[in-house]
Amino acid sequence: MAAARIQRWALLLSAHNYTIEYKRAENHANADGLSRLLLQVEHREKKDAVELFYQAVSLTDNSELSPFISERDELSVQHGCLMWGMRVVVPHKLWKRVLEELHTGHPGTVRMKAIARSYVWGPGIDAEIELQVKMCQSCQQIQKLPSQAPLHPWEWPSKPVDFAGPCEGHMYLVVVDAHSKWPEVQLMTSKTAEKTIDVLRNLFSHYGLPEVLVSDNGPQFVSQGPANFLKANHVKHIRSVPYHPATNGQAERFVQSLKQALKASKGSFTLQKCLNIFLLTYRNTPHPMTKGSPSLLFLGCKLHRLDTLKPSVTAAV
Repeated sequence: MAAARIQRWALLLSAHNYTIEYKRAENHANADGLSRLLLQVEHREKKDAVELFYQAVSLTDNSELSPFISERDELSVQHGCLMWGMRVVVPHKLWKRVLEELHTGHPGTVRMKAIARSYVWGPGIDAEIELQVKMCQSCQQIQKLPSQAPLHPWEWPSKPVDFAGPCEGHMYLVVVDAHSKWPEVQLMTSKTAEKTIDVLRNLFSHYGLPEVLVSDNGPQFVSQGPANFLKANHVKHIRSVPYHPATNGQAERFVQSLKQALKASKGSFTLQKCLNIFLLTYRNTPHPMTKGSPSLLFLGCKLHRLDTLKPSVTAAV
């Protein structure tokens, strides 16, 4: 074993010229303390990979990433879904599909922005929504100039009511809650006083009796039958000023929105389906005056629709 070890050293040293000298052990000197000191080692910390990624992204000149860099403190990932606060970040290639979904029921620019801000986010979202409304041919065909005079709102317990139509060959009885802006629309086969009483009685059975009912001076509201019905139920009846529909502005304004939506959706679905889609969108969209959706103010909750865009946190628990 020793011979093999010596042979190995002999092979390693054969490439050098050397002379072997014998030296007694007593003549060996021990190494001093300075020669035993360790060399100074530079300690470096291992940086986190996420920090290095942020630094690399922050220094990039990519125009597509720059909007996200300014909002990076608000971005997070929940169940594999990129979120900006509580809103889903929509990829650019899916924007067209999301905008079409937001424009279901043909809401205007303000309402479309309001409902989008509850669910989705992306760079230039407001400009995309404005362009979507401007490019909608149906919306542009029925667009009207907004009213310049501000309307005086009725007090909370009032329920403005009005007939809409004929639109698409039908008449509609419209009832709006003055506080929450919650609308009810009933397709009418006829607009007689008896039929009007039946519809009002059905609505009152669902939501209770209002303190005030505001209407125009149509015979369906001012004839003896409706007058006795409202008096028997202790509902105060206020009539708008003749030839001045703005005095019943809430119902009149909703009638305009209803007609625009039905005309814009003409030919897409059946009339009842178009009406249902419009009511669902309208009731779930924040109102510019109240800043809240009619469903939230009237029912105390949001109607489940675009919530499917967000990842379900409770399902993963």
